[in-house]
Amino acid sequence: MTRRIKRYEHDNRDRWLISYADFVTLLFAFFVVMYSISSVNEEKYKSFGDALNSAFNKDGSASAASAPQGQTMLFMVDRQTVRLGEQQRKIQAHMKNLSAGLSQVMSTLIDQRQVSVNQTTRGVEIDISASTLFRTGEAALQPATLDVLRQVAAVLSKEELPIEVEGHTDDVPIATAQFPSNWELSSARASSVVRLLIDNGVPAKQLAVVGLASNQPLAPNDNPEGRARNRRVTITIVSPDAERETVKVD
Repeated sequence: MTRRIKRYEHDNRDRWLISYADFVTLLFAFFVVMYSISSVNEEKYKSFGDALNSAFNKDGSASAASAPQGQTMLFMVDRQTVRLGEQQRKIQAHMKNLSAGLSQVMSTLIDQRQVSVNQTTRGVEIDISASTLFRTGEAALQPATLDVLRQVAAVLSKEELPIEVEGHTDDVPIATAQFPSNWELSSARASSVVRLLIDNGVPAKQLAVVGLASNQPLAPNDNPEGRARNRRVTITIVSPDAERETVKVD
């Protein structure tokens, strides 16, 4: 009986080189792809430029639809950015002109430091000293201020923007039959200004009344000058958000 000789396979200790070579190949391919993405492809940029030219030609016949999908997306994003930027510039110019117009009609009170007109991130803000508009502890507008407020209303009646009217007081408590606290006084004063604006052509749907009492002071209430600054009515013409609204600006 012949004994079968058992053969032992030789242990290949270099098999790790295969996996290592595969890894190096994949790593090389990765860097090639990254390099191709980061490199400027003149042909792609030329195609993208042609798509832009076609979109903005005079007859408007060409479109970005004929461009590759990636270029079409870039084209759409670029047009959106340009549109929003142009819209924002128009809004800012309009709000600047509005601020200038209001400053002109209120120039006398501005010179007397009874009124300030400022353009802020929220819009155009008009701060009017309460001593100019009302007698102490009252909410009826003084006759001497009516002409100026009517001129303000004439400017605002041409706008289609939201308008907020806020009443502010100092921290000195009030307790009368008509105004049990500064909340009622500040709200009534703001309402008096709103009624005048409505009576002079400003649409009621654009207006909002807020009474804030002494909760938003401009200055400390520890001296007469500070308390006088805090007693005021603020009219804010709210600027639209260019990213969410389309506003007609002449």
